[in-house]
Amino acid sequence: MFYKLLYLFHVDISWLNVFRYLTFRTILATLTALLISLIFGEWVIGKLKSMQIRQFIREDGPPEHLAKQGTPTMGGCLILAAIIIASMFWADLQNIYIWIVLFVVISFGFIGFMDDYLKIRRQNSQGLSAIAKFSLQIIISLIVALFLFSFTDFDSSLNLPFFKTITPDLGKAYILVIVFIIVGSSNAVNLTDGLDGLAISPIIVAFTSYLVFSYLAGHTTIASYLQIPYIAGVGELSVLCGAVAGAGLGFLWYNAYPAEVFMGDVGSLSLGAGLGTIAIITKQEVVLILVGGLFVFETLSVIFQVAYFKLTGGQRIFRMAPIHHHFELKGWPEPKVIVRFWIISIVLALLSLGTLKLR
Repeated sequence: MFYKLLYLFHVDISWLNVFRYLTFRTILATLTALLISLIFGEWVIGKLKSMQIRQFIREDGPPEHLAKQGTPTMGGCLILAAIIIASMFWADLQNIYIWIVLFVVISFGFIGFMDDYLKIRRQNSQGLSAIAKFSLQIIISLIVALFLFSFTDFDSSLNLPFFKTITPDLGKAYILVIVFIIVGSSNAVNLTDGLDGLAISPIIVAFTSYLVFSYLAGHTTIASYLQIPYIAGVGELSVLCGAVAGAGLGFLWYNAYPAEVFMGDVGSLSLGAGLGTIAIITKQEVVLILVGGLFVFETLSVIFQVAYFKLTGGQRIFRMAPIHHHFELKGWPEPKVIVRFWIISIVLALLSLGTLKLR
């Protein structure tokens, strides 16, 4: 909203006219969040260390990870602060979609905070119970679904890539789709957050992709040309997506191998949920499977591993799940696993943007 105060003087100072442009404010939000993360990163890390907020490594993980025991965690608080401040400065706070996404990010961040807090308090890797965590996530997702149906012109049809005329209307059943996407996306990112910088880079790539989707869906002419659903006001989400990308880049400065800080569940759960919410609002929910393909792959590796283990009485498909641990145990150095997974996420994002013309 700060930009509106500056824009008031555009009559007397002509160059202030740039603040009315969505693209310019998106750039400013990205840079603002980046600077906040970079400037306050060391201070936050120092504060986490002094408060003994340190990561507890699961004992059944790769042995090499035990060396990370004691690394400061809950760095996601820095990411969320940077996102919120940058959005408050440069986004239109009269836009309902901005508040919906911020509500999701903050709410899931609180769930992650409680989970991290319990791990620190108990001095082990056991936080909230699965039932408590999923129950809270489902309740928040239901609130978002009901709000979208009640207070916005939300379209319950499913937009399918590659098929411009096939848009099945799910009606009230779409509420279940919303819950599944938000909860699933949140936990998929959480599962991926297991190596230094592994989760935050694909998050940056994914939110950058939805920055583009948001901008295009909110532009009448471009949306019509690309034959994608036009959603009035959704273009403003590109500012928030830019803030996430900027905050993520700043956090990666400290989270890159070897990590000085971990984002914790407070970061991974909130960012994953925010990504799923934006995918729903922009009506690019199906494309999320491709944009977040790395997160999907990580999640499926856990599901298949557990199912196969139970069906076969103890046999495994992978040496360890999630899949990034499998490659570690095969002898890949951690930085190689991380960078190769980054490359995969970039390729998938480019393919997802390619679906805009394949209709």
